[in-house]
Amino acid sequence: MDNFKRKTPEEILLSISKLHKGRLKVYIGAVSGSGKTYHMLREGQSLKQQGIDVVICAVSTMQRPETMEQLGDLERVPSIHWMKEQEEKKDLNLDALIARNPEVVLVDGLAHQNRKEARFPTRLEDIRFLLSHGISVITTVNVYELEGVKELARKLTGIEVKETVPADTLELADEVVLIDATPEALLNRVAEGHLRIDQGQGSRLFKQGNLAVLRELSLRLMAEGVNESLEKHREEIGLIGPSGATERILVSVQYHWNGSIYVRRGQQIAKRLNGDLLVVTFVNLKNNLSKDAATFKRSIIKLVEKVGAQFEELPLCSRRALPSILVNYALTNNVTRIVLGHSKQTGWQEFWQGSIVHDILKKTRNIDIFVVADRAEHEGERILPAKLSKPQEEAEWFRRLSSQEVERKIQRMKRGQFKVYIGAAPGVGKTYKMLREGNDLLLKKLNVLVGLLETHGRIETQLQVGGLELIPRSVVDYRGTRLEEMDTEEIIRRNPDVVLVDELAHTNIPGSKNKKRYEDVLDILAAGISVISTVNVQHLESLNDSVEQITGVRVRETVPDHILRLADEVQLIDVAPGSLQQRMREGKIYAMDKVNQALNHFFKTGNLIALRELALREIADDVDERLESWERRGSLRGPWRRQEVIFVCVDAEPHAERLIRRGFRIAYRLKAAWHVTYVQLEHVTLTDEMAQRLEAIHKLTSRLGGTFEIIKADRRHSTSDVLVKRANEFKATQIILGQSKLSIWKELWKGSIVKKLLRSARHMDVLVVADFDPLNAVVQEK
Repeated sequence: MDNFKRKTPEEILLSISKLHKGRLKVYIGAVSGSGKTYHMLREGQSLKQQGIDVVICAVSTMQRPETMEQLGDLERVPSIHWMKEQEEKKDLNLDALIARNPEVVLVDGLAHQNRKEARFPTRLEDIRFLLSHGISVITTVNVYELEGVKELARKLTGIEVKETVPADTLELADEVVLIDATPEALLNRVAEGHLRIDQGQGSRLFKQGNLAVLRELSLRLMAEGVNESLEKHREEIGLIGPSGATERILVSVQYHWNGSIYVRRGQQIAKRLNGDLLVVTFVNLKNNLSKDAATFKRSIIKLVEKVGAQFEELPLCSRRALPSILVNYALTNNVTRIVLGHSKQTGWQEFWQGSIVHDILKKTRNIDIFVVADRAEHEGERILPAKLSKPQEEAEWFRRLSSQEVERKIQRMKRGQFKVYIGAAPGVGKTYKMLREGNDLLLKKLNVLVGLLETHGRIETQLQVGGLELIPRSVVDYRGTRLEEMDTEEIIRRNPDVVLVDELAHTNIPGSKNKKRYEDVLDILAAGISVISTVNVQHLESLNDSVEQITGVRVRETVPDHILRLADEVQLIDVAPGSLQQRMREGKIYAMDKVNQALNHFFKTGNLIALRELALREIADDVDERLESWERRGSLRGPWRRQEVIFVCVDAEPHAERLIRRGFRIAYRLKAAWHVTYVQLEHVTLTDEMAQRLEAIHKLTSRLGGTFEIIKADRRHSTSDVLVKRANEFKATQIILGQSKLSIWKELWKGSIVKKLLRSARHMDVLVVADFDPLNAVVQEK
C-alpha cells in the first residue's frame, strides 16, 4: 500500500539529496591491530579493479607487513603532518581531496582530532564534508572510541581514551562491518612482531582478559545495531511478534512486595540470554493507590531504572481483559518471554474465576511463559540465594585429581589446536579466510594440508588455494554410485601440523567410519593434528528452531554446540546483508541460474539481518563463557546467583526436540545440570514408531550433554504428580514443558497436565515453551 502513496515534497527533496551524497562505510574492531585497515585497503583494491576511482589519505599501516602489502598501487593524496606530545599526527588534506575529486577515499582513525588551525576540529566532520561533496568514504574505528562505550570500557579494562566520536556515529554509516579477531590471534601477532604495542596503555590493553572484554563489547554493540535494523525492516513489511534472533523479556508485576523479586528474576534472565527487559503493571485509573501500593510503586520504578529496563503502566479495565491486553502488548513489542508469578488460587477458584496464567497460555503461540517460583511460601525465602563463596572455589585448587580426570587432561594436552571460522550465511568468506590463514602458516614453515575443500565454483576462493596441497578424497561406492568423501585415514597417516577442513556440519556417506564430518575432525585432533574449519551459525544444533522461525527452513545438517565450545578459537566473519546480496547477484556465491531463487528465499533481507544478529550474539556468548572460565568477575553478563537444575518434560511429539534444545541453551547459560524425562503410562505398549521417536529424543539429549530417562505412571491424571516428584528428587529449580494442544472441551474431559503441574510446582520456576506457529508471525494486528 505504501508503494502507491504520494511522496511529500520533503521526502522527494531528501531522496534527491541522497543521490548527490557520498556513501559511508565503517570497519569497526575491538582494538588497534584487529585488521580494520587491512580489510579497508583490500576493499579499496577490489573497488579499483572494478573501475572505481579510489585514493587513500591519512592511512596508518603501522609498518605491519600484511597491511603494507595491501597498499599496492593505490593512489595516495598526501596528508597534513603535525606533532602532538612528541607523536606524529596526520590530518586529511581536504582542499587536495576536493580538487582531486575521487569516487572513494580510504581514511583511518574516525575518532581522530585535528590540529587547532584545521577547517574542522574532528575527522568525523571532515568526512561529513567529503560526503556532502559526493565523495564516498571508507574508514575505521575501535569500539572503545565510541562515546557510548568509552566509560564501560574504562570501567572494565582501565583504558583511558582521549579521542572519541559521538555514540550515534555508526547510525550515519550506510554500512558497518565488524572485523572480529580473537585474543589468541592478536597476542600471537604481538609475539611474532607483526603488532607493536607501547609500554603504557598498550600493555594494559593487550591482556587476554581485556582483549576478550573489548571483543565482546564490539560483538554486542553490532548485534544491537543489527537488531534495530531488523525491527525496522520487519515493521516496514508488516511483521509482528518475535523474530527468533534475539530475546526480549517482559515482566508483569503488581505494586506488591514480590514485584521486586519478579523484576530481579527478569533481569537475571535478560542478562543471561542477552535480551532487553520490559516491565509492565496494570492499574485501575479510577482508584487511587493505597499507601502501601504507592510505596511499592516507588521502589519498583527505582529498581527498574537501576537495571536499565523499560517501564510502563497499562490501564486495567477488568481482570478478564488482562490476558488479552498483556499478550497484545507482548506481540507489539516483539517479546519472546513473559515473566509473571504463580497463581495462588485453588483448583476450584481457578475453575470458577478463571486463571490469568492459563488464559495467557491459551492466547499465546510464539511467546514463552515463565512463571516465577513462590519460594517465600515454601521456604520462607524472599531474596535470591548468593553466588558460590570464594572458599569453596579455592578448595577446588587443592583437590586431588582422579585417574579419569588426569587421563582427560593428558588427552587435551596431546590434542591439536582447533579453530573455527563461523558466519551468518553461505558466501560471507569463511573458506576464503581459512585458505588465506593456511597459506600464512605455510610461509611460517608449518606443514599445512587441505583435507576437504568446497569452493562451490567461487573463483575468488579457488585462487586462495595458492601453494597448499589438497589431499585426494577417498572414493566410496554407495548403491552403485561412486561418491567422494574426506580421507581421514590418509590425513592422519600424513600427519601434518595443520589440516584445513571445510563444512564442519557435513553428513558423511552411509557406511563411512563416522556419521558426521565433525567426528572425523575429532579423530584428527586426537591424533595431535591441528584443524582449522568452517561452519554457518544455522548449523548449530541448539539454534535449529530459531533458524526455522527466522527463515522457514529446517536445517537438517547440524553440529552439537559442544563442538564449538571445544574450539580453542572461534572467529566470526561478518558481512552486511546488502553486500552479501550483491555478491549473490554477481554470481560469486551460487551459479547465476540459482540467484533469483536464493534472493527470494533464504537470502531475503530480513533473513540475512536476523541470521547476522544470531551469529553476533552467539559469538558474544562464546566470548563471555570463555571470560567466565578465565576470571569469575570478567563476565559482562554478571554472575548467575544460584545453582540451577533444569528439568525438561517431553512427550513423543515433534515439539519434544524444541523443548530439549531450549533446555540445553538455558542450562548452558546458567551453568546448570539438566535432565529430560518422558512419562510412559503403564497400560500403554510402545509401538515401533514410538520407540524410534524416543530413541531419537534420547540421542539428541545425549548429543547436547543432558540425561534422558523414561518413568512410569499408572494413569494420565497422575502424570503431573509423577513429574513433580521426579523434579523434586533432582532438586530441580526450573521445569520446562510445552504448551497444551488440547481444546477446551478435551481439557475439561481429560484434564490439563500443564494446569495441574503449575499448581503442584509452585515452589519451582516453570517455563512453558511456545509452540511456534509461523502464521502468527506474519499476521498484522487489526
